[in-house]
Amino acid sequence: MARATGCHLETIRYYEKIGLLPDPPRSANGYRIYDETAVRRLRFILRARELGFGIDEVRGLLHLIDCRSQTCAEVQRQTEPHLAEVRAKVADLQRIEAILVKTMSQCSGENVPECPIIDALAA
Repeated sequence: MARATGCHLETIRYYEKIGLLPDPPRSANGYRIYDETAVRRLRFILRARELGFGIDEVRGLLHLIDCRSQTCAEVQRQTEPHLAEVRAKVADLQRIEAILVKTMSQCSGENVPECPIIDALAA
């Protein structure tokens, strides 16, 4: 499954340990056996994590899938707080960018000891 998804083995074990992935059946010699359903579930988890969803948020979405109770409205309800967080982070990053652009525009870039960037960080 690690090869099929590009996910580290330790991460797969962690997701099993915290219950995002069910314990897989084992072969007679003790090897874990993963089917396509497990691979799809792990891909879902990995994509959700790439989009910034926290473990509990992923768990909530998986619960909807597992209980076969997901509706678009319920998924949207669970996703809205995450979108609000993403938008707040984007706004913060844009504010930081504007401050850095302004500060860097005041810097001469020459070999002098005075530097507006250092002054701004020290203030």
